Amino acid sequence: MEQNELAKKRHSLAHLLAAAVKELYPNAKLTLGPAVENGFYYDIDFGEEKISDSDLKKIEQTMRRIAKGWKTFEGEKVEKQKAEEYFKGNEYKQELIEEIAKRGEDITLYTSGKFTDLCRGGHTEDFQDIAMDAWKLDRVAGAYWRGDEKNPMLTRIYGLAFDTKEELENYLIQREEAKERDHRKLGKELGLFAFSDLVGPGLPLFTPKGTKIRELIVDTIAELQEVYGWEQVTIPHITKKDLYETSGHWQKFSDELFKVKGKKDTEFVMKPMNCPHHTQIFKAFPKSYRDLPVRYAENTMVYRDEQAGELLGLARVRAITQDDGHAFVTPEQIKEEVGNIVHIIRSFYEKLGMLDKNYWVSLSVMDPNEPEKYMNEGGIFERAEQILEEIAQEQKLPYKRIEGEAAFYGPKLDFQFKDALGREWQLGTVQLDFSMPRRFGLEYADKDGEKKTPVMIHRAIAGSLERFMAVILEHFNGWLPLFLAPTQITIIPIHHDTHGEYAKHIAQTLTKEGYRVELWDDEKENFRKKIKRARKERLPYWLIVGNEEMENETLTVESRDQQEKGVSLESFIQKLNAEK
Repeated sequence: MEQNELAKKRHSLAHLLAAAVKELYPNAKLTLGPAVENGFYYDIDFGEEKISDSDLKKIEQTMRRIAKGWKTFEGEKVEKQKAEEYFKGNEYKQELIEEIAKRGEDITLYTSGKFTDLCRGGHTEDFQDIAMDAWKLDRVAGAYWRGDEKNPMLTRIYGLAFDTKEELENYLIQREEAKERDHRKLGKELGLFAFSDLVGPGLPLFTPKGTKIRELIVDTIAELQEVYGWEQVTIPHITKKDLYETSGHWQKFSDELFKVKGKKDTEFVMKPMNCPHHTQIFKAFPKSYRDLPVRYAENTMVYRDEQAGELLGLARVRAITQDDGHAFVTPEQIKEEVGNIVHIIRSFYEKLGMLDKNYWVSLSVMDPNEPEKYMNEGGIFERAEQILEEIAQEQKLPYKRIEGEAAFYGPKLDFQFKDALGREWQLGTVQLDFSMPRRFGLEYADKDGEKKTPVMIHRAIAGSLERFMAVILEHFNGWLPLFLAPTQITIIPIHHDTHGEYAKHIAQTLTKEGYRVELWDDEKENFRKKIKRARKERLPYWLIVGNEEMENETLTVESRDQQEKGVSLESFIQKLNAEK
């Protein structure tokens, strides 16, 4: 079944949900009910009535009863006055009708059974084609009208819907597993990060172990990109708003920015991105074509005033650490430079074991129906799209052209990866930008001494370190690969007096080899508890040292999945070297 057909089923079920709610709660005011990933929802103003998950059973029962009488959806184009009369007393529908009329679009009502709703369409042709055992109501949540916290809080009822009962059951099983893998749960169990009410929501605090993981991610990327000439720079965390007015971010994202007042009422902004700052480093010193490419890399925090209701552990935060980079190149250098960045991205995710048949690349281009959303002076946007598509073809990337997903300043290649639960994440990205260098008046002298404008390439390998950590913690269920584990190996002697010295020798040897090692030789905790703790902390390896190991100068190597006895230290080191 094509996804758009499933979306039509889900949208049709949203209508059914609304019909059941109006039957049970006649005074409820309906707002919007779209299809979404995995199902549908409807936002409703219940007034003084309080709705909770305990009410879902009766609403679902009503839906199933009503569904027996539904067949098709009949659409009717109506005048604004008729629509306003039909939804008299519902200020939400009145607002939507007014907006539709202002856009000059048709106002349409769709009816199935005895229920009519304001809707653009997109329903299943025959409601009876929807398998009644392939959907269910899921949960109740709060949601601001139009996503604006200044607006009334509504009740959102979520439903799940698939083509078959088996798909629904598989999703529910997957979701239960996802709860066990939740990075917030793992972060607490493994002691990686915390949040504080005194600091504020969306502002994570990283422990030494959590900070070590962040450093290891950054170091791995730095090692991969160093051979391509990337250099580190440092910028301040605030700027005058003039910088973002010039870049165009102020006009588009002003509401999402943290603003700071100086002593003389100069308006500053906590930086929400780094690219405008990097343009000013480039601009500060004269450049010729011989200097290009110029590559600036930085791991630094940016700040965005996300709505409190949208914050989610590390996956959605207000303080975002970007593994950011910007290259300034001549037009002739674009393909080689983007190709090198693609190689870095591939190498990094191959190291994580995520570069398999499940990954694909979105060639994110502009929406041809809304050209006003993009900076497209002189058709430069289309030119950038063409160049990226040529690169995707030459690099043999598994790409799809996706309209409407481009950044406002240029098209991009977004790398999409599936985790162990089949969930898709956009992580690495390469973005081509012809616009910002022009807006900032960036220049270099070509071989004839003429002033030319460079092309700017935005790139991120891991993206947000916070979000990336959330993804990999859940993907690996906390059992991080060897190169990212804060502690890679722990040595556990069975008895301190008898085996302590040999355990210490093993620990010192592995440390000299460059591995992160801990020696658990504290007599206050017994041997079995140490083994249990090693598994609970999800260590890659723990080595047991007893009489047999001492006599034979060997190790017992344990990990998540296996135990191996009689391993020589030399062969264990060879195994580690092959794995790191």
